[in-house]
Amino acid sequence: MLEELSRMVKEGKRVKAKELTQEALDAGLEPTVIMNEGLITGMTAVGELFGKGEVYLPEVIMSSRAMKESLELILPIFSQGRYHYIGKVALGTVKDDIHDIGRRIVEAVFTGSGFEVMDLGVDVPAEKFAQAVEQGAQVVGMSALIGPTMQNMKLTIETLEKAGLRSKVKIIVGGAIITQQYADKIGADAYGRDAFDGVNKVRKLLSS
Repeated sequence: MLEELSRMVKEGKRVKAKELTQEALDAGLEPTVIMNEGLITGMTAVGELFGKGEVYLPEVIMSSRAMKESLELILPIFSQGRYHYIGKVALGTVKDDIHDIGRRIVEAVFTGSGFEVMDLGVDVPAEKFAQAVEQGAQVVGMSALIGPTMQNMKLTIETLEKAGLRSKVKIIVGGAIITQQYADKIGADAYGRDAFDGVNKVRKLLSS
């Protein structure tokens, strides 16, 4: 059952994936097992194929949707304290930038990889990122897709520094126009070239 669930996520078949998730719950399987051996395994497989250039963004979006709809059945159980997340991540597109699709994919991949995600949305001011850190976010993930908004990543990091919060959080940045060089320039801890790379980088940041 879990092998088939993993394959349905990998193939982006959201209706069947959700049905299998419900069947697994009804059969008494632990939500953590369903999550780790079904959903995460399927999404990891997609990530590997994406990294090799064997699947492309549309397929990733379909898989993300399949996983997210299945997670709708599991997350309420996790909220009861029966699941230990890897870490708490706050994600948002920076102020004055309203691009949304990429962030939603990142949100789905992080959630499906075992992270608790605080989705801050788009056009997020620096102060809102700071509030997320005060609320327990261990990682802040910022994205920007247009040149004029890149500076708001730097502004957010400066705001965290002024608030005395910078040492309490790891920062990862990404987006089509962002580079490793820019991440280094503004003092971010990591740069994610895509959602899957971002998950790997954050895992390393939290284990260091």
